[in-house]
Amino acid sequence: MRAAVVTSFDGPITIQERPMPVPGTGQVLVGVEVCGLCHTDIHAARGHWPVTPPLPFVPGHEGIGRIEQVGPGVDPGRIGQRVALAWLGSACGVCRYCVSGRETLCPRQRNTGYSIDGAFAEYAVADARFAVPVPDAVASIDAAPLTCAGVTTYAAVRAAAVRPSERVGVFGIGGLGHLAVQYARLVGGEVVAVDILDHKLRLATELGADHVVNAAAVDPVTAIADLGGLDVAVVLSVAPAVFRQAFASLNRGGRLVLVSLPAHGELTLPIFDTVLKGIRVIGSIVGTREDLAEVFRLHALGRTTVITQTRVLQDVEQSFTDVLNGAVPARIVFDLEAVPADDPRDRASLLG
Repeated sequence: MRAAVVTSFDGPITIQERPMPVPGTGQVLVGVEVCGLCHTDIHAARGHWPVTPPLPFVPGHEGIGRIEQVGPGVDPGRIGQRVALAWLGSACGVCRYCVSGRETLCPRQRNTGYSIDGAFAEYAVADARFAVPVPDAVASIDAAPLTCAGVTTYAAVRAAAVRPSERVGVFGIGGLGHLAVQYARLVGGEVVAVDILDHKLRLATELGADHVVNAAAVDPVTAIADLGGLDVAVVLSVAPAVFRQAFASLNRGGRLVLVSLPAHGELTLPIFDTVLKGIRVIGSIVGTREDLAEVFRLHALGRTTVITQTRVLQDVEQSFTDVLNGAVPARIVFDLEAVPADDPRDRASLLG
């Protein structure tokens, strides 16, 4: 099977032929249809974070496809089911975090496309418990970004406990930000979209943002103060200055929600302002399986719009560059069923 493989943190990701994975006990084999490109995939491939993935590995945690084989202990009736392969590849299910509905905090979790091979491949093996069904009403091309960008921002807005009419700033309008704008609106927030690119701010306006601020053209803290300040700031950009701007934009009682993970990120907070203004700092990491099911349900109801560009897997390295340069309006999604013209294989024949 074809897969995009990281063999070195300082070299390009390459397309390779790999053996077909075999599902073990409690696992399923998924024929991947599409997979979105998340900024985390770039961090993983470049070894940016303190804990790096074991080499070699296959990135990708926004995979959508159908179950084609099941391992021992899995209901054969799931064969043919369309599922999502999210960042949370598995969790222990018995620790205090898992049993209290906080499975994303499980210390024994495994992460798709990081600690286990992901969905930048024609086939992927997954824990059957964490292969989340995708409703028929949700197209695969939309389901892919919803599997990470959607559930991550949905969980962040929920973590902020946004109340109707509160002013919510979304810092960074891209794959995550264009969905964060919509979830903040759904809970009644007055949305301020902040970015440095006009085309992304136009997209935010089209998706319902009440105000836009170009941080490259004006001081965003001053511009937001003129609007009345923020009750909630959701940070989706990895630029260090943005974190400081978001904090400085908050009103008394405001909530700073940290989502993005800069390569060498540290945040210094003014203690007096934090304490005297009653600012809360909240870390929000992806979402649970139930959160993802809710995200799919909202999309099936027509409450969200997903903006994508479709590319072939061979364009993965160029796609990394385009994301880093801000050249992508929202989300790139790789079409894993698009076999190159010079490849004589019939994908179905790979199963034997």
